[in-house]
Amino acid sequence: MKKLLLTLSLFAAFTTISKAQLLPKVQFGAKAGVNLSSLSNNNGTFSSDNRAGYLAGFWARFGAIGFNFQPELYITSKNVDINSSNVKIGSAKFTSIDVPLLLGGKVGAFGLGGRFYAGPLLSFAINKDNNFGTAVSQATAFRYKDSNFALTAGAGVDIRRFSIDLRYEAGLTKQEYFDGSTNYKTRVSLFNLSLGYAFL
Repeated sequence: MKKLLLTLSLFAAFTTISKAQLLPKVQFGAKAGVNLSSLSNNNGTFSSDNRAGYLAGFWARFGAIGFNFQPELYITSKNVDINSSNVKIGSAKFTSIDVPLLLGGKVGAFGLGGRFYAGPLLSFAINKDNNFGTAVSQATAFRYKDSNFALTAGAGVDIRRFSIDLRYEAGLTKQEYFDGSTNYKTRVSLFNLSLGYAFL
């Protein structure tokens, strides 16, 4: 009798978890967090020390059969100190509207779960030639020709409506940094940690 009850309980739990993973699900939420950035330049004449930046924006998640597609849109500030021969020569700041397009999987049920994902990221810079409104317009119109590219990968934990994500972003497009005398080409890479909340 005990074996029968145990078997039925395991079957019910498995069925519930499988059903939760198979049924289509749509979520929408907001997120905020911090990042640590680093630069790699074209000639190795300077190094960069990490400084904290921020990110804040929105995400959506479309899932079924244990897989997810998660597009996001957020503003982010990436900051580093620039050093030459261990002497600080300046700071670099890159502010942008970022649009990751993430594909991944999810395991778990009953409001608890783990996620893993990877995908491309489009970054629309905000600078003197491209203000906040223009960057948002380019991002929402998906004007990829006006963007910088990166690859991102990470993992997350969901606790009911809250989610915690840690990811790494590797810059692919070289961006310009001018230190007052020399113009450098540099790629921006970073780690970011964020907290999200699902409205739906």
